[in-house]
Amino acid sequence: MQFELRQQVIEPVRQTFTPLVKRYGDRPATRYEEGSVGIQSTEHFHYRPLWDPEHDIYDPEYTALKLSDPDAYTDPRQFYYTPYVVNRAALHEAFGRNLSYVVDRGLLTKMPQPWQDLVAKTVLPLRYYESGAQLINVEGGRFAYGTTIEQVFTYASFDRIGNAQILSRIGIALGENSDAVLATTKPAWLDDPNLQGLRRLIEELLVERDWALSNFGLDLCDRMIFPLLTAHLDEAALLGGAGAYSLLIQQLGVWWTDQRKWLNPLISAWVNDPEYGKANIEALQATVAKCLPQATAAVIDLAQEMDSIADVGAEKFVASTSDTVNEALRTIGIEG
Repeated sequence: MQFELRQQVIEPVRQTFTPLVKRYGDRPATRYEEGSVGIQSTEHFHYRPLWDPEHDIYDPEYTALKLSDPDAYTDPRQFYYTPYVVNRAALHEAFGRNLSYVVDRGLLTKMPQPWQDLVAKTVLPLRYYESGAQLINVEGGRFAYGTTIEQVFTYASFDRIGNAQILSRIGIALGENSDAVLATTKPAWLDDPNLQGLRRLIEELLVERDWALSNFGLDLCDRMIFPLLTAHLDEAALLGGAGAYSLLIQQLGVWWTDQRKWLNPLISAWVNDPEYGKANIEALQATVAKCLPQATAAVIDLAQEMDSIADVGAEKFVASTSDTVNEALRTIGIEG
C-alpha cells in the first residue's frame, strides 16, 4: 500500500473581526488588536452607579481629557495579559538574581554607613509612595474610556505594587533577613518632615475625581523621583562604594524606561486630538501649574534629606530635572 502526502493550504474564510476590518482593512490582526480594539462597552448598560447617578458606568465624562477616537491610541508595547506577565516575570526574576548575589556576599551591610542610612531613611519609605501610585493607576484602569487606555493603566497599577515589593525586599535584605529596617519605613512616611510633601501630594491625588488629571499629576512627580533614584543615585553609589544599591535599583530603571513607552504617546494623543486637543491642553496646563511646583518642592525635600545623610548632590539634580520636565512639556505644547 502506498501513501501520497500532499500539502494543502486552507485559506481562512475571514482574516479577523469586522470592527478591525473597518479600522485597519482586511488583514490578519494581532492578538493585541483582537483583544483590545473596539471592545469598549458603549450602550445597554444595566444601571448608573448609585454613588454617581450623573454618569454611566462607562463614561468618557469621568475626565476632562478626552479623545475623539479612544481606540486610535494603542499601547506601543502591544501588551495583553500573557506578554505582560512574561515580561514582568523576567524583570522580577532578574531582580531576584541580583538580590541573591548581594545577600550571599553581604554587600548591603558592607556599604558605607551613610549609604545604608540613605537607603533606609529616604529610599525604602517610597514603597508607600508606590502604594499610593498603585491606587491612582487603578482609578485610571476603572474609569478610563477605551479598552486600550484602560489596559495600560491596569498594567501600570500592577507595576507599582511590583515596585513596592522590590523596595520591601531590599529593606528585608538590609535588615539581614528581618523586618528591623522595613518596620521603620511606615513611621518615616507618616512623620518624617522631609517626606510629608510627597505624602501630601499622593493623598491629594488620591481624592482627585478626574482620573486622567490625577495620573498626569502623579507622572509629573515620577519624572523627578525616578531619574533621581535610578540615574543620579545609581552613579553616586558606584562612586561612593555602594555598588549594592546600583545592582538592586537597576530594575526600577528598566521599569521607568518601559513606563515612558506608553505614557508619552498617550499624553501626545491628548494634546494632538483633532476635536478635543485644545481643551485637553488647557486642562493639562492647569494641572502642571498646580502640581509641578508642589511635586518639585516635595522631591527637593526628599533630596535635602539624602544630602544631609550622604552629600550626594541630590537637591541640585532635582532642581535641574524640574527644568528638564518643563522643557519636555513645552516641546509637546504644554506650558506650565
